Amino acid sequence: MRILFAADGSKFTKKALAFLSTHESLAGPDDELLVLNVQPALPPRVRTMVGAAMANDYQREEAEKVLAPIRKYLERKGIAFRCDWKVGEPAATIVAGATKQGAHLIVMGTHGYGPLGRAVMGSVAQRVLSQANVPVLLVK
Repeated sequence: MRILFAADGSKFTKKALAFLSTHESLAGPDDELLVLNVQPALPPRVRTMVGAAMANDYQREEAEKVLAPIRKYLERKGIAFRCDWKVGEPAATIVAGATKQGAHLIVMGTHGYGPLGRAVMGSVAQRVLSQANVPVLLVK
């Protein structure tokens, strides 16, 4: 099975990663795991002020802050994986990444907001659920 693991670096990502790594039926030796971090796009004005190279370096560094501990954890567990990061709107980028990679499953942590919290703040997980064409496993 090809799994896209969406990682934002929160404690909910850590919970989802722990769940995934303890279920060999999901992340076994025959499965492919792609860890994806999505960095938000910088406002055009900021990007123009600091320059494209500096903006790209900043986003790469921020992604690496999320991916480095995940990389270390998965290596320690002996789970084969690939890491990638993209810039964009998180939900749409996660769904597009899953489609491009031919993922059979998306796994991600969820903050577990109730209906009021989702209405006020929105939910990346909710948008991924509604947009994805593959099953989505949310870990709370």
